[in-house]
Amino acid sequence: MQEMKEAFTMIDQNRDGIIDLEDLKDMYSNLGRIPPDSELNEMLKEAPGALNFTTFLNLFGEKLSGTDPENTIIDAFAMFDDEAKGWLPEEYLKDLLQNMGDNFTQDEIKQTWKEANIEKGRFDYKTFTGLIKGKQSEDEIAA
Repeated sequence: MQEMKEAFTMIDQNRDGIIDLEDLKDMYSNLGRIPPDSELNEMLKEAPGALNFTTFLNLFGEKLSGTDPENTIIDAFAMFDDEAKGWLPEEYLKDLLQNMGDNFTQDEIKQTWKEANIEKGRFDYKTFTGLIKGKQSEDEIAA
């Protein structure tokens, strides 16, 4: 938490508690780079409102955790679930993992299967998404 506060303070050049376009310009110029305003505005648009410390924590906490937001992950799985069942057949998912995007090795698939809750040949992607997002109980995952 202290490191995040220090990072926020370094970016908030005018110390008003809000990171704005001018703060980003100042920070980047200190680093020897002057990106166009359009690029900086795109960064600021990622925040749902004023980029105060709380919003900063939420934005960067999610980015630093290394995963997309929960709904993004579920939507990605749902693209392959034509019947909107909430699960994918195990063999179909295995084929996707081996042949699309960054192809999984056999070892990576075995590791995924250890973590995934596959019952009766069904991969429940909503439960799995809850698991990788840190939800522990069935009640949390259903929420």
